Amino acid sequence: MMPPDRDFYEILGVRRGASQEDIQRAYRKLARANHPDVNKDPSAEDRFKEVSEAYSVLSDPATRRRYDAFGPDFRQVPEDVDPETWARAGRRGAGAGRAGGRSGAGPRGGGFGGFEEGVDLDDLLEGLFSGGRRGRSGASWGPIPGADQEAEIVLSFEDAYRGGPRSITVGSRRLRVDIPPGVTDGQRVRLAGQGGKGGEGAPAGDLYLIVRIAPHPRYRAEGRDIHVLLPVAPWEAALGASVAVDTPGGETKVKVPPGTSSGRRLRLRGRGMPSRRDKPGDLYAEVRIMVPERLSEEERRLFEQLSSVSTFDPRRR
Repeated sequence: MMPPDRDFYEILGVRRGASQEDIQRAYRKLARANHPDVNKDPSAEDRFKEVSEAYSVLSDPATRRRYDAFGPDFRQVPEDVDPETWARAGRRGAGAGRAGGRSGAGPRGGGFGGFEEGVDLDDLLEGLFSGGRRGRSGASWGPIPGADQEAEIVLSFEDAYRGGPRSITVGSRRLRVDIPPGVTDGQRVRLAGQGGKGGEGAPAGDLYLIVRIAPHPRYRAEGRDIHVLLPVAPWEAALGASVAVDTPGGETKVKVPPGTSSGRRLRLRGRGMPSRRDKPGDLYAEVRIMVPERLSEEERRLFEQLSSVSTFDPRRR
């Protein structure tokens, strides 16, 4: 966990009024730069944890509002505390309360240190900072549940496609997680009860793993659809052919129609990213016509013969 005096906005390098898109963009940039699997600097892991905690708070609108209202104490402040009352306590009432000064008759009469009538500052502050214990009036705020947390996990394309058990390190903990087959970039995997610890026996929060898929030299994912380049020979493109194509699930065949040009996309239904709940994505093989770098005498003769008889002009289509 980050030191309490660090500002979450400062850690992400955004202004306090930043949009959710700006916050997400800043987080992704910093998380990738400081991820322990990418950055071997000994201090990178600590920076990564700071960035992840800041994002876990500011990415949730409700949690962000509480942080803006209550600052570093937002996790300890009970849900029913009014932000304006809290602000007035910090500006005017806290000093008077510590000094023991009360105005008006009785423990709650006539206001107290700038508070509205009926608010006991000692009870309020003691309840807030005692982790749910009772104040002098006997009021109890109850146990405080642990906060949800987020962390990034970088997967190879093949691991994202297949899924399965995986061991990860989050902070000082080693966790075992079951990655569902076909996870997509940006998908969140929930680990129940693995987030921040609760106070006074309250349950722990959840840990959300944000999946990042590492770049692959052959495959590119768009959601559940997979895109791959398909090299074909000129005669295969002209005459048509059944061509082998590599997919993350293994080799398969794709039919190249006669007269296919470079850039044409051939769709293989259901051969994209799998899914446990929804239908799988599709695989798109994009044709690239390749020519030999060096021609044999016979190949050259045949190409020259084709050149002399063909009326095809690709620049006049």
